[in-house]
Amino acid sequence: MDPHTVTRLARRLEPLHSMIYFAPEVGSELGELGITHPRAQYFAQRSAAMGAVGAGVVAATYFNFNPALIARFVPGIWATASPADVLNARLRAADGALRRLLGDAVSSREAERASVLTRRATEACRPEDRTLYAAHADLPWPDEPHLVLWHAITLLREYRGDAHLHALLGGDLTGLEALIMHTATGKGFLPEVAQATRGWSAEQWGEASAGLRERGLIDDDGWLTEAGTTFRDGIEAETSRLSTAPYESLGTDAAELGELAGGLTRTVLAAGAFPDGIFSPGSDRSAASTP
Repeated sequence: MDPHTVTRLARRLEPLHSMIYFAPEVGSELGELGITHPRAQYFAQRSAAMGAVGAGVVAATYFNFNPALIARFVPGIWATASPADVLNARLRAADGALRRLLGDAVSSREAERASVLTRRATEACRPEDRTLYAAHADLPWPDEPHLVLWHAITLLREYRGDAHLHALLGGDLTGLEALIMHTATGKGFLPEVAQATRGWSAEQWGEASAGLRERGLIDDDGWLTEAGTTFRDGIEAETSRLSTAPYESLGTDAAELGELAGGLTRTVLAAGAFPDGIFSPGSDRSAASTP
């Protein structure tokens, strides 16, 4: 399977997972546990599968967040709520959010079939050097098909995310540089949103941008140069190459999964899964959490 096909499949599936980072249900569920700050909620729900880890582990696996921002909330969040309680709250939130966003489609034949195919795809994933994937793969499978679908996509997303980190490091990029190049595509987070939510100061952003300009990867206006586009396309291709196994294992059923995922994703996007003012115009919302 060629990397472009893998990328296309991943992007069709991704919003069905990443909607969780914007769902009000998460705020309600984690708020009940005493975790109320939006950044604390993000760090808690995504890292809880690894247990009560410290800020260093979270920074290493997330890559593009300022470690100082993470240290404001981690490991303190675990004194407020246990990882097990956070994981249960997250699954309840996913259930509520998918029911709201998918409507009648949540129990459709399409959603059930997609859950079967995505779960089957995860069977080809290997845990070696895939920390976030491995942590989530150790969690028990939910029972209901729409939650099986969400959990399977979570595994595939973290599997690809771990691969993406390897590709970025191979390209000699820091987490901040990777984030800046992500925004420079004009297809992801708005720069001001990425800078604020990931905890980087204007000075830090400016220094990293200057380094990327010296490498000829972005121009004076902050957009990718031709060389930068080629470089980032290479990063994406390497990410997909390292993420091929689960989709390739489906054989001819991969095309069916792409069609099913595309329809379900269009439904959640039309239902307002992602707020306005977060992404650049024309963004496909497929990279809501990974630069």
